[in-house]
Amino acid sequence: MTDAAMVYVVDDDNSVRAALEDLLASVGLPVRAFASAAEFLAQPLADVPACLVLDVRMPGLSGMEFQRQMQTLGLQLPVVFITGHGDIAMGVKAMKSGAIDFLAKPFRDQDLLDAIHQGIAQDRARRLADADRAEIGGRWQTLSDGEREVVQLVVKGLLNKQIAHQLQLSEVTVKVRRGNAMRKLQLSSPADLVRLTEKLGV
Repeated sequence: MTDAAMVYVVDDDNSVRAALEDLLASVGLPVRAFASAAEFLAQPLADVPACLVLDVRMPGLSGMEFQRQMQTLGLQLPVVFITGHGDIAMGVKAMKSGAIDFLAKPFRDQDLLDAIHQGIAQDRARRLADADRAEIGGRWQTLSDGEREVVQLVVKGLLNKQIAHQLQLSEVTVKVRRGNAMRKLQLSSPADLVRLTEKLGV
């Protein structure tokens, strides 16, 4: 993935949207602005790390309600809340739900930019981790059922002889399956194998 990124702004106030578009453009951040959550949902997302700047109070679906809906929809964008009507309790609730920051208007431009950069960095790390898991998952799918059985017992700390006894196989067969699995998974040690299975949740 490159350094490309996108900032989405959802705020029903035209002047706020325009000001944020100008601010983000001034520091070289691509931005797309929307007047409502529904308008945002109607558009496809760019396939780059991103951050969502979300107004708390809007007609129709509020920012807080939309944050909850995002979780249901599987949208994993980091959220920075902005509000002219927020309170401490609301801010705490937003942060507990995973928001990057909760900024009361008028806020310092730099505070918003810092929060957005943090959100983009977080999303970039998530996307890289997802890509890594997908690549590892692809390797795991190349294993035969027998090779997976052996791998799962290796991870539990069993020796080849113990695995052979448990699976009612010859020790040679266990060694062959274990070797094939390590080659397909592109690993060189049992420790690497443990880390891989932890990543996959196997």
